[in-house]
Amino acid sequence: MDGSHILTNAPRPGRPGRSLHRFANPGRFLRLAARVQPWLNALALILTATGLIWGLFFAPADWQQGDAVRIMYIHVPAAWLASAGYAGLAACALVSLIWRHPLADLAAMEISPVGAGFTALCLATGSLWGKPMWGAWWVWDARLTSVLVLFFLYLGHIVLVRAFDDPVRGQRAGAILVLVGAIDLPIIKFSVVWWNTLHQPDTITLLGAPSLYITMLWPLLIAALGYSATFAAIVLARTRAAVMERRIRALLAARAEALS
Repeated sequence: MDGSHILTNAPRPGRPGRSLHRFANPGRFLRLAARVQPWLNALALILTATGLIWGLFFAPADWQQGDAVRIMYIHVPAAWLASAGYAGLAACALVSLIWRHPLADLAAMEISPVGAGFTALCLATGSLWGKPMWGAWWVWDARLTSVLVLFFLYLGHIVLVRAFDDPVRGQRAGAILVLVGAIDLPIIKFSVVWWNTLHQPDTITLLGAPSLYITMLWPLLIAALGYSATFAAIVLARTRAAVMERRIRALLAARAEALS
C-alpha cells in the first residue's frame, strides 16, 4: 500500500456515510487540525505549568507522607493518561477493524508511542514515590504489574504494526492486539479492590467524594487537564505529520510513475 488511498474523499468499502465521518476526511482533518493545534498547544502549556507549579511548590504537604506526596502531581495524571490513551487506541482499533478508515490506523500508530511515554513516566514516578513509602523501588503489586503489562502492550503495538511488509496486515494485527489487550484496563482500575495490594486506593472516583483536601485536589485536577491537553496536542501533531507524509509519498510515487 503506497498511502495514496488517504488522498481520496471517496468512502472505502464497509465505511458508513459521509455525515458520520465528516472529520475523518483527510483534507478536512488537516484544515481543522491546523486551526486547533496552536490553541491546544497553548492550553497544554498553561494548564500543565499551572498545575505542576501549584502542586509542587504551593500545595500543602501530606500529614503522613510529607513532601514526598508532591510527586503525586506528576505521577497520578500520567497514570490516568496511560489508561485513557490506551482506551483511545482501542477506539481507533475498533474503527479501523469495522470501517477500515485509514485515519484511524494513522491515529493508532501515533497514539501508541505517546501512550508508551506517559506509561513509562507513570512507572518511573511510581517507583520514586514507592521507595520512601514502601522501602523498595518496585514490588510485584497488582496495580504496578498491570500497568507494566500496559506498557508492554503499547510497545507490542508499536512493533507489530511495523513488522509486516504489507502495512494493512500490520495495522489489522495491531488493532487485534490492542482490543485483546484492552482487558488490562479494568484490571488496572479495580486491582486495588479485587486484591490486597500495597498500592493505595483511588483518591478520586466517579461516585465517591475525593479523599484529598481541596487545596491538593485543585492542582491535581489542573495538572490532569494539562496532561490531557498535552497528550492530545502531541498526537494531533504526529497524526498531521503522518497524513502529510503519506500525501507526499503518494505524490512522489505518482510523479515517478508518470515519468517512467
